[in-house]
Amino acid sequence: MIDLILLAGCAVGFVLLERLVALKRGQKVLRSGWLTDVLHIFVGGAVIRLGMIAIAVVLSVLAVRLVPGPVADAVRAQPVWAQYLMVLITAELGIYWTHRMAHAVPVLWRFHAVHHSSRELDWMSSHREHPVEQLMFSGVALAPAIVFGIEPLPLLIYGVTYHVHALLLHANVRLDFGPLAQVIGSPRFHHWHHADQREAYDMNFGAQLSILDRIFGTFRLPETGHPERYGVSDPVPDGFLGQLAYPLSRPVPQPSAHPGESRDERKLVF
Repeated sequence: MIDLILLAGCAVGFVLLERLVALKRGQKVLRSGWLTDVLHIFVGGAVIRLGMIAIAVVLSVLAVRLVPGPVADAVRAQPVWAQYLMVLITAELGIYWTHRMAHAVPVLWRFHAVHHSSRELDWMSSHREHPVEQLMFSGVALAPAIVFGIEPLPLLIYGVTYHVHALLLHANVRLDFGPLAQVIGSPRFHHWHHADQREAYDMNFGAQLSILDRIFGTFRLPETGHPERYGVSDPVPDGFLGQLAYPLSRPVPQPSAHPGESRDERKLVF
């Protein structure tokens, strides 16, 4: 019931926003693949929540053993805004490097390709994530905060802002943040990450903080324009169950959907 209420609220807000400042004006609200993404929201989301509970329990046990009491007390003594910044910075660093590895390591890419398989982006496509990959991202992002005993409120603030921002990044909206896009990820910044175009491969890995891409040399944001196409040439199935099974299936060599482009050429060199 809570999921239904949240989904309904997000649907009303983001569908309205996508109508007001649409990037692709001809794109339907119920575009191709919408049902698959709904199944990712409910079925995949339930698996992810259960997995995160298990991860949190394990990390909490480790924290008691590894982190001295005075250190944990000092962290919890910080004001909410300071604890939030600690969560934001450590989580974003973890997400950036995990995301970058997901594009560089073939076995990780097969999980991540599920997320990139959307050929039409909107707020719902942000939920198209394989549960195994999402647990890896969430575990890496939240491990430092849980281990060092960050209070629940800063974690809640980070979780809400991250989720809403992720929906906005994928939304079918013509929005940029001006100079702020050099620091904070904007929809146009993230749409270029999803572009199935050679010049956009393996760029813009940051989630909320695009400044990490500037620091580590993976930032790309043309002064004008948006990607011409999204998706991947990898043979990711369209259905939910097929997408769950895809990373575990035997890789089958496929001709590139676009001449001269191949997955091997897209591997990132560290």
